[in-house]
Amino acid sequence: MYKKLLLALLASSAIASSIFADIARVEAGVGVWKQETSSTSITGTKTTYDKENDTYVWAFIKHPAPIIPNIRIEHVKTTSVNAWNETTEFAQIDVIPYYNILDNTGWITIDLGLDIKSISLDTVHASMNMSDDFVLPLGYLRTRFQLPLSGLGAEADAKYVSYSDNTVYDARIKLDYTFDISPVIQPAIEVGYRVQKIETDELLYTTLGKIDFDFSGFYAGVMIRF
Repeated sequence: MYKKLLLALLASSAIASSIFADIARVEAGVGVWKQETSSTSITGTKTTYDKENDTYVWAFIKHPAPIIPNIRIEHVKTTSVNAWNETTEFAQIDVIPYYNILDNTGWITIDLGLDIKSISLDTVHASMNMSDDFVLPLGYLRTRFQLPLSGLGAEADAKYVSYSDNTVYDARIKLDYTFDISPVIQPAIEVGYRVQKIETDELLYTTLGKIDFDFSGFYAGVMIRF
């Protein structure tokens, strides 16, 4: 699944770069998030899960049209296994339309937008198998600083929503380095730290009730810029 998704993202990136040439920018990346999970039940009981290595992919397309938003797409599937051999998987797809408030102005970039986060939840324990899907809108903010005359950049982004008994956030901070090998295609590497919280009662199946999960850990990956 990840291989097909990555190939699709890279293909769309290549098509977009050939269409827009010098008036657009396309980036895509893939990596591994070594995350640790904990959950809190409705009675306040905390459960810690084993650390997992989860794959993530992302891509964005930036264009010069001032009215039409740019698009960023992300996917990650977290797998968590506790001491009772209960496995919980969150498959997340984020579709983020956003606008550039600053675009490398004084080496600083600021993006502001809306994250439409789709989450598929699967819980497996012995003969029990429960699943659910829900969608939440989150605010999106990204800031970036590009060190002048170098390939080194620092970046942070955050997605957040809180209402009623629901609080969801997803925040990252990272460093990346771009290798100036070609003026058309530039490979890069990224290393960062990511934290996530998914606390929601937006579930279709009442047997699942309210969920409250926290994820955190370092991640590293490779990127390509067009």
